[in-house]
Amino acid sequence: MEVVGEKRNSSHSFSRSSENSGVYDGRPSRGAFKKYSMLKTIRHACVWISPARKYSLASKLVKKGKKLELLDQKYPIDEWTNVTKRISQYPGKNLHLKPDHPLSLIRQRIADYFYKAYPNKVGNPLFSVHDNLRPIVTVEQNFDSLLVPKDHPSRSKTDCYYVNSETLLRAHTTAHQAELILMGLNNFLIIGDVYRRDDINSTHYPVFHQVDGVRLRTQDEIFQNVEDSKNLRIFEHRESDSPDKQGCHTLEATKIMEHELKTVLVGLVKSFFGQDVEYRWVDEYFPFTHPSWELEILKHDEWLEVLGCGIVRQEILQKSGAADRIGWAFGAGLERLAMLFYSIPDIRLFWSEDPGFLNQFKVEDYHSRIVYKRVSIYPPSSNDISFWLPNETEFTPNDFFEIVRDIGGDIIEQVALIDDFVHPKNNRRSHCYKITYRHMERTLTKFEVNTIHRKIGRAVQDKFNVEIR
Repeated sequence: MEVVGEKRNSSHSFSRSSENSGVYDGRPSRGAFKKYSMLKTIRHACVWISPARKYSLASKLVKKGKKLELLDQKYPIDEWTNVTKRISQYPGKNLHLKPDHPLSLIRQRIADYFYKAYPNKVGNPLFSVHDNLRPIVTVEQNFDSLLVPKDHPSRSKTDCYYVNSETLLRAHTTAHQAELILMGLNNFLIIGDVYRRDDINSTHYPVFHQVDGVRLRTQDEIFQNVEDSKNLRIFEHRESDSPDKQGCHTLEATKIMEHELKTVLVGLVKSFFGQDVEYRWVDEYFPFTHPSWELEILKHDEWLEVLGCGIVRQEILQKSGAADRIGWAFGAGLERLAMLFYSIPDIRLFWSEDPGFLNQFKVEDYHSRIVYKRVSIYPPSSNDISFWLPNETEFTPNDFFEIVRDIGGDIIEQVALIDDFVHPKNNRRSHCYKITYRHMERTLTKFEVNTIHRKIGRAVQDKFNVEIR
């Protein structure tokens, strides 16, 4: 669905040659892009890795001169390519657009909230919704346009799925932010699938979905309801930022934007979790906003982050043709919201085609209150695998996770590094991982589990020259 909203009067035209392309994470992660992207709703550890990775499509395809095909388009590959065959099958699935899917219901609730919160003078929505942009973006879109430093760990191949050195599967919907501002949009939502190399457990998945929101305002719009505002301005010229604002913004403009931002986001959270939900704001850091915050709610006696937000860095607006405006932005993960709102216990369920799961979300009104009921609980099966690493290798746990994910698919419930041992005499390093297998729709046999486990062992031997213990 593409809903066109009001545009800014601008002489700038959209002329970028890349794919249709947005910050904020919001999965249930740990990554270098904390839950906007802005989200940081699921954390993943940032581990440095050399560009000369062994486990990627590049190792086989570069030599053959082949190309990687995604969404009916072929891309050249190089030593940065690490999109696996399994991951290449996800672009285009668009769970957030499937009728009667829980992520689609969350998408509709969020869009409806902003439509009602921000009508224009004749009652039409100010916010436009962009929920079908291609997930294949340039490095410039995903990082450079958002002022992410060149040495930031979020750029690592350990964190991202690279098509090649210039292109990747977007790590956040914020990758499209600058280009939509350049097109003249002042109020918009971006919703779509994003891709992160991450842990394997009930709240992490390499593909998840985000919503990003941006609102820009002029000086007249900001101060129109302020008495004696004739001398109030958006901008001032100071050399450095303070904790409360950017050096180029006045405190008055920043505080008005902050108040509006926090008010509308608290309202969004209350629309999901009720007027009595307990919440708190936490100061945060994101490369693309300042000041920045995360909103946490108290759920099951635990504080959980649900979104990230902040005042957009003015440099981004200047480069995007909106130098006369000030803006706020936020980002949230659809899976995080859906898991909390519908009591869904495992992130893999969103990819299930089991009617017992999907039929629970067939409702006439997307505002209906649904509590997920487990269809069945099948027993898990756990096997350990340990191996000695070669003395000189660029190996990280995410490399092993990728092999496990490629071979085991969605029957892998969790992979945990349970021992990292260095021999005191020869300095050889050993890793031991516990792999938990559980099918979402039936009981796995011991034979099935052992067969997959052996395949994983052979694959890690072949790819990394490890020695199984």
